[in-house]
Amino acid sequence: MFRSFRNTSFLFKYSTPSLSTRLSHTSSSPMNSIKNLTENQWKPADALPDHIKELLIPKSPSEPVNYMLAFLQIVSSLKFQKRTGWLDHGVPPLDTESIADHMYRMSIISMIAPPSNVNKDKCAKIAIVHDIAESLVGDITPYAGISKAEKHRREEETIHFLHDVIKPYNPEFAEELVELWFDYEEIRNTEARYVKDIDKFEMISTAYEYELRFGLKYNLDQFFRARSAIKTKEVGDLCDALLEKRAKLVAKSKA
Repeated sequence: MFRSFRNTSFLFKYSTPSLSTRLSHTSSSPMNSIKNLTENQWKPADALPDHIKELLIPKSPSEPVNYMLAFLQIVSSLKFQKRTGWLDHGVPPLDTESIADHMYRMSIISMIAPPSNVNKDKCAKIAIVHDIAESLVGDITPYAGISKAEKHRREEETIHFLHDVIKPYNPEFAEELVELWFDYEEIRNTEARYVKDIDKFEMISTAYEYELRFGLKYNLDQFFRARSAIKTKEVGDLCDALLEKRAKLVAKSKA
């Protein structure tokens, strides 16, 4: 059972003014425009192109499908956005994974190797939505000049914005989306803890794959240090097995 927002005050913070009103007060900024706005200025609707804004302007009560189409077009951007950390370390854009690539493989891992005390279906759902706010916010790294608090503000506001976008088409999913995102962000259950660890393992796996492909051309050492933050035994064991192979690769490259 998903938490109902009807009796909670925090949703009203995001649902008023109406979605259409918020859209009417935004400029026509390109999707994921995060660098041109200072802290506390950025709003999710600022990142929407005009063709998506048009879908979100109510024309009749019988057109909830437009909200579904808008939602799909928003999350589609995850397929084309490259993960910033790899780009910052020199990995060529054409070879860099997208945000959607990352979330997809996380969901696969969560289904294959779950601890016995977790719900693997819930893990897969958490994995596939945990970075969904980046569809509008972008993949902000610690080096982007945006504070951690501001990054979180943008992502949280975007989750509620996405909730409002999809709610006319599927209100149950809209609530589930918010629940799953907060599960991950606040590590509210064992499934979220497991997915947090998979997030790190998937990143480490990708770094290793880049080294297999390009040798040690790019300094990716910092990504492997994420192993120390992994708590789940099953994920830790997978990571240790990979790091053993990576150690042999590094030794061979330096021989």
